Amino acid sequence: MPIHALDDQHFDHDMATIRIKNLRLRTHIGIKDDEIKNRQDVVINAVIRYRADKAVEFNHIEQALNYRTITKEVIALVEDRRFLLLERMTREVLDLIMGHQQVLTAQVEIDKPHALRFSDSVSITLSDSRESRRPQ
Repeated sequence: MPIHALDDQHFDHDMATIRIKNLRLRTHIGIKDDEIKNRQDVVINAVIRYRADKAVEFNHIEQALNYRTITKEVIALVEDRRFLLLERMTREVLDLIMGHQQVLTAQVEIDKPHALRFSDSVSITLSDSRESRRPQ
């Protein structure tokens, strides 16, 4: 995912941005017989923002958002499930990340390499934030 120019929202000194880059996994994704039978590569990128003031101040892991835990959860979700649609996989990964209470905003992009002839990949990107969530 490209790094975008900083704007006013990025000058909040308590906000941290975690970027998980090019997490390469294999899963069942697709609707064709070959896709249903065989695992395929997917590449996951995620951008996660959370308030890191206590982690910065106290320098304790308990105060930080544990990106290792999130990554392990994403790996388990993607590798243990079967998906028909890239959109569904992307939504489930995003929901998993947003399930961590410290996460304020997140964006997930999942690429399916060689999904189309003559292209490197096809990807879906979805975003979410605490502010945009409807009460349940």
